[in-house]
Amino acid sequence: MRLRWIAAAVIATGIIGGLMGAGAVQVFDGGGSDGAVSAPAPTNSTDEGTPGQAALTSEECLVPADVYEQVRPAVVQITSSAGQTGGTGTGVVVDEDGNILTNNHVISGANTIEVRFADGSTSEATVVGTDPANDLAVIHVSDPDAPLSPAQLGDSDSLRPGDQVLAIGNPFNLEGTLTQGIVSALDRTYASGGGTRPIRGMIQTDAPINPGNSGGPLLNCKGEVIGINSLLENPTGQNVNVGVAFAVAINTAKRSLNDMLAGETVSHPWLGIGGVDVTPALATELGLDADSGVYVTLVSAGSPADQSGLVGAFASENRAAGSADVPPGGDVISAVDGNPVTSIEELAGYLDEQKQPGDNVELTVHRDGEELSLTAQLGEWPG
Repeated sequence: MRLRWIAAAVIATGIIGGLMGAGAVQVFDGGGSDGAVSAPAPTNSTDEGTPGQAALTSEECLVPADVYEQVRPAVVQITSSAGQTGGTGTGVVVDEDGNILTNNHVISGANTIEVRFADGSTSEATVVGTDPANDLAVIHVSDPDAPLSPAQLGDSDSLRPGDQVLAIGNPFNLEGTLTQGIVSALDRTYASGGGTRPIRGMIQTDAPINPGNSGGPLLNCKGEVIGINSLLENPTGQNVNVGVAFAVAINTAKRSLNDMLAGETVSHPWLGIGGVDVTPALATELGLDADSGVYVTLVSAGSPADQSGLVGAFASENRAAGSADVPPGGDVISAVDGNPVTSIEELAGYLDEQKQPGDNVELTVHRDGEELSLTAQLGEWPG
């Protein structure tokens, strides 16, 4: 699978396709992987939803034209420039103080940022805070005359595959474009490789998303923002929509929004392992004494995992990259801080949502027929 960020790049006066082409893979360990396996797969995304979710009723839903009328004033076009190059994307106003949520890749490295509002007026903006690991940023417009009309943030945890969604953005500089689709899947994981942190819990949609939509809102049928459009599937390299696009879930954004508004660059905890889910078949093949958990395939040198004494099956990243098989010899993590983990996603989710860099975690590890308790002090995800 080949994905691209979907800010439209500008070189001089010409418009070309998306920025930063990257491969989409499910990362071994959302808490700190340097390796990757197959293309992202959905987790916890059944048609029935998860406990506590409630489907929107037809009485709560607005027709698309009413959603557009309600939300369009909150959607802006963002033009950033850095010397002779620049890019265009989209943002959504989140408060009356002039703060606008967008993708980090829309404004990263920019010397100047201009915001164009729905009424055609423009204002200069500055970066307030960023969460690069989740491809999020907040910019600020201080112009007292700026027509600020905040959008309402929804609850992405309430989504179900099949729910109607809409996107408003500026594809190919076509301002204020509305497109419609459904939630195709939930809990997708994206990583660009090279040791970068994966973005977890992304929303997959078939709503047409194209270069220039980056940073714009994905909306539910009530007009609430439930995602920030970020990526599109790009199998041909032509940067055109093929019905597979991805948005950062708004609940992911909410977790870091206050820190970004406070001017921070948000950091995330790092353990430093690669791993695969333990299945009965894998346990039998490798002779493991645990039938569930995370099998550690790789431990990054000098990482918190390395310092804690965790052992990976591969001795180095080069050996891991060159092997088609998973060898024996790695530890199995069956619990973290006493909480059982049966998958990479559970381990990654716990670390990302419950821990901060500098926190200690207690890892329950199975090795050579013994159960060990190891302590790791989490680091900050390498930049």
